[in-house]
Amino acid sequence: MIEAYTLFSGSSGNSLLVRSGSTAVLVDAGRSRRAVSLALAQLDLSIADIAAVFVTHEHTDHISALTQITKHEHLPVHAAAGTADYLTACVSGECTVAHPPCFTERVGDLEITSFPLPHDSLCHVGYCFRDSDGDGFCAATDMGHVTDAVIGALEGCRGALLESNHDPDMLRFGPYPAALKSRILAPTGHLSNEDCASLAMKAAMRGVRYIGLGHLSPENNTPEKARASAEKCLAGTGVEVVVCARDALTRIM
Repeated sequence: MIEAYTLFSGSSGNSLLVRSGSTAVLVDAGRSRRAVSLALAQLDLSIADIAAVFVTHEHTDHISALTQITKHEHLPVHAAAGTADYLTACVSGECTVAHPPCFTERVGDLEITSFPLPHDSLCHVGYCFRDSDGDGFCAATDMGHVTDAVIGALEGCRGALLESNHDPDMLRFGPYPAALKSRILAPTGHLSNEDCASLAMKAAMRGVRYIGLGHLSPENNTPEKARASAEKCLAGTGVEVVVCARDALTRIM
């Protein structure tokens, strides 16, 4: 059975641990090697126990720990197309494993399949994880709008990490400059609480029972607003919702 935890989730850094049996992998490694190590230690794990890292895209809050991690631990770093090319400049040695945008990789007990996500990056993907018993988990954050590929990836998964980045009113009337507001609201930006709630309902209809709300903006959102939006839409479904902390380990399932 799959377990999924965010080590931290937000604009200052993102990392997700997915494990099944003795196989543990990371999705992204933001912040620092030390921050990743401290979070893993709470699960009695170290970076040496990680079989691979799967990178979603090249933005700093998703890759900033990789230079030091691959300097000290020689583990494969899987990434798609343009993201993989970008990583060759900051990932040590021959660690980068390049793939086409849509790929499937087997790592121990886990089968990992990528799917495209709409974001202003070189080649952004989400990941769907399946174990040998068919248990599934989907990671889909940093996207400006919901696509058929995202909905399809959720099919049959027991859990998911979804982006609930901002409250539209807080963003529109907040301190960000106009250009940054436009970037976030664009079709290649980030999902609002309402968009996430709608996606969460689609996930529930496809079998998802555990949802983590991730990548909340500290300036344009609150955990209470994100949770309330999702739970209103999911009322009566029995789906468990957790808001993933920016600075602490959070178990999704």
